[in-house]
This record gives sequence, C-alpha cells and structure tokens, in this order.
Amino acid sequence: MHQVPSSLFSDGTMPQPSPRDRLIVALDLADTAAAQAMVARLGDAVTFYKIGLELTYGGGLALARDLVAQGKQVFLDLKLHDIPNTVARATEQVAQIGATFLTIHAFPQTMKAAAGALGTSPMKLLAVTVMTSYDDADLAEAGYASGVKDLVARRARQAQAAGVHGLILSAEEVAAMRALLGPDMLLVTPGIRPAGAALADQKRVMTPAEAIRAGSDYLVVGRPVTQAADPKAAAAAIVAEIAGA
Repeated sequence: MHQVPSSLFSDGTMPQPSPRDRLIVALDLADTAAAQAMVARLGDAVTFYKIGLELTYGGGLALARDLVAQGKQVFLDLKLHDIPNTVARATEQVAQIGATFLTIHAFPQTMKAAAGALGTSPMKLLAVTVMTSYDDADLAEAGYASGVKDLVARRARQAQAAGVHGLILSAEEVAAMRALLGPDMLLVTPGIRPAGAALADQKRVMTPAEAIRAGSDYLVVGRPVTQAADPKAAAAAIVAEIAGA
C-alpha cells in the first residue's frame, strides 16, 4: 500500500520547504553502491534526492524505496512518454514507491494520462518542457519552428491545463513562467551551477541564489555536489546560498 511520505500532508499538499529541503541532489552515479555511499557521506546535510535513468536501470527503484523508508524525499526523474495507456499504468506503479516527484514529458496526451492515473496519491507530477541541454539551435536541428522561450511557454500552459503540478525547467525561464502561470505551479530547476563550477553539458544555467530569486521552488544539483572533494560541505554551501537568497 502506498504510504504518504512524512514530508507531505495527508491531503497531498506540500508544506513550505526549508532551505535544506529545497536542494535536490541528483544521484547520477553508476550503481546503487555508489549512490548509497554518497547518501551516507552527505548525511543530514541533504533530505531530497533525484534518481534518474542511469541509476534506475542499475537498481534505483529499490534504492528509492529504501530512501523513502529512511524518511528522505525522492524525485524519480523518469521522463515518462509513451501511449496514454502505458503512461497511466507506469504512473500508477511509480506512485506505489512513495516518491515525492515524478517527471513526464510535456506532451498533452502524456500529461493528461499521468494526471488521470494519480488517484489519491500525493505524488507530484513535473512536466519537462525543454531539456536544459537544448538551445534554439538544437530545437531547430530537431525540426521545431519555435525557439526555447516560445516552446517552454506553450508547453507550460498545456501542463497547467492538464492538471500537472509543476514544471522542470531552466532557471532562465522561471521568472517568465511564474508570471504566466501564477503562484501555484511548482517550478523545479536543474542545470544549477554554483559560481565557478564547470558547465559540462548544460547550456542554460544559473547559480543557486539567482535561481531562487527568479522564483524557483526547488533546485536540482548533481556534479557540483557529488564530484566535490567534500560533498557534504558543497551541499551545505548551496543550502546557505538558498537561505541567503
């Protein structure tokens, strides 16, 4: 039976998160042993973890259940996208794990199917508008007539209409989306890089303070924490920057 994580109220609403709870550390690691070691190393500095595709295929769903049992929050970044029946059934399965967030791609059929399958689950759906590794040139190469800004806005409006709880999007789009959608949509921002950190494969990034000031509710940070010489100190510094913003 699905149990409501301690971080959610019984009616499925989210309490106002603390600065520490607004940091989501991405466990983009090769296997669950590495992920478990990182969680242990971070200790109480981090309460919220993202499990993406790489780790999911390496035992990440069992790890997600373990983290929920430990009182941690889990964001399953699975980016569901398939025919509606498959999306609906997959959403039902993921809801049993006890995850706080699940990502789906922001295509209307996909969003409607996932939203319709939640039932009484408190899990929140986040629609991926445009991947943060994409820019206008990448969209043009893929055959889109719209640039990033216009496509994000269109998909954001569709997500709100479909009953999706929030968006995962670049911090560069946060202020505009907050103005467009109002205060109730959760805005979750990957591609966060503390000042001086390497950009790697991200093209649309902000620092933690910039993202919070722009209106982000949650920040997803991976390599700047997990590849730091002292991951716990790196996480604590980001939480302090969130609090200061």
